Amino acid sequence: MDKIQENTKIEKAILAEKQQIFLIQNKLSEIEKNIKEQCLTIEQIQNSITEKNQNLSNIEYKENQSIDSLENFFNTYSNWETYCQEIEKYLNLKKINSNEDSLKFLITYSNLSDVKKRIEDEFTHRNAECDKYDYLIAITCGAIAGIMDIFLVGNPKDSYLGKKVDKTVEKMTQKFAQLCGWDKQKALDKNKDLTKSAIAFLENKFKINYDQTTTNGRNGTNGKVDNLSMKNHHLKSIGHSPDIFGLFVSIVNQFTNTSTFVSNGKIITIDTNTFELQGGNFIAKIFCGFFNWFGHLASDWCGSSGGKERGAGIPMPFYNLFLLCDFGNFGQHRQTLAQIATQVFEQGYDLRHGVTMSIPVMINEMLIRFIYIIKAKFYHKKEWKECIPKDDIPELNKMLLIGSGTFLLIDTGGAWIKSKNPITNPVVFLSEINLINVIRFSTLILKEIYILYNNGKIDNKKLEKYLDDTCKILLIEAHNKSKPFKEILK
Repeated sequence: MDKIQENTKIEKAILAEKQQIFLIQNKLSEIEKNIKEQCLTIEQIQNSITEKNQNLSNIEYKENQSIDSLENFFNTYSNWETYCQEIEKYLNLKKINSNEDSLKFLITYSNLSDVKKRIEDEFTHRNAECDKYDYLIAITCGAIAGIMDIFLVGNPKDSYLGKKVDKTVEKMTQKFAQLCGWDKQKALDKNKDLTKSAIAFLENKFKINYDQTTTNGRNGTNGKVDNLSMKNHHLKSIGHSPDIFGLFVSIVNQFTNTSTFVSNGKIITIDTNTFELQGGNFIAKIFCGFFNWFGHLASDWCGSSGGKERGAGIPMPFYNLFLLCDFGNFGQHRQTLAQIATQVFEQGYDLRHGVTMSIPVMINEMLIRFIYIIKAKFYHKKEWKECIPKDDIPELNKMLLIGSGTFLLIDTGGAWIKSKNPITNPVVFLSEINLINVIRFSTLILKEIYILYNNGKIDNKKLEKYLDDTCKILLIEAHNKSKPFKEILK
């Protein structure tokens, strides 16, 4: 009985093993089938890759020789409208919505936030965030420039720096005269005043027809220009102005044999003696007129050959526009603004004095910019390239404004003290005022108003300039065959 039971158990064990072997065989068959399918898939992929490589090898690359014209880009289409229609068809075919923001498909949200932050930091108008040190620096530099202007510049007649500038101008006039053929040694041999001799040479070489010096008389205007004299004829004659208006009027006067003046708030043109402008054709005459104008200004900017002492130079650019302001009732003698501006010029307030006045203005500007660089580097720990004092930095503009304002305040106080009463003595007061700094302060005020008005708005000009520069760099690098394309995209 026991033996029968033992045989039964053995049979059951053998049956179980056979069943397990059968299952294993089925599993192996299934694995073999999968392997065959995978091999077939791999073979298909390899065939596909081979086919694509063959197609790619058949593609010919043609390099555009020039990108200067859009003709190559639109050669398939007859006009821009057709091209736009083709683009719309393509977008509809690919089910692309052109109204959606394309940036969200190109960059991640984190990168998009970085771009927005960069635009806000670099391409957006913002107010200045100056600290106490910035204000202290600006006020100190402005005070230094103001004190320098009071004691070293002052009025044209008693200016320490003005005398230095006058000597420099005289040397420049002599150098220019030598370039034009003046014999310096000959003047020395005859014991002539070198400056007067050089001026006389230039006056003869660059003669003009609008150099009338008196209201009446031999070289006068027949009474048409009131109060014209040797002291102010360079101011009242528009052709003597070293600016675009002076150049234009000078050439017109030389072509038409006329002379144009400003008198009593009006522009007066008178006929002059016959004057022949050199040049074989119209363009040549224009060039001759320009050089004649420039050469005559060089002979006049440190006085005339017959003048005494310092002499009457030429006005600062656009200064004679004050002569159009024939209104007001100022001072002890109840004069108009045009009359006061004329008397200030007669005190020596000419181009030479303008150069002298620009010295403390430049010193103030350079001091503030230099200290700004030092502070940005060693206090704020910025890189050197970030310390460049660019004009689009709000903090720097505010410092320049405060410095120029401090300069103006001190300069005005000094002029007030010297004139004793600017209301009754405006000529002396204005002769002491630094006009160059007044103009600089005005431009800084306008710039600050512009910044305040556009606070928070994108600076389109700055952004467009950055994009244009970036595109130019990419185009240049794209045409550099020595660089791989992956490196260009970095």
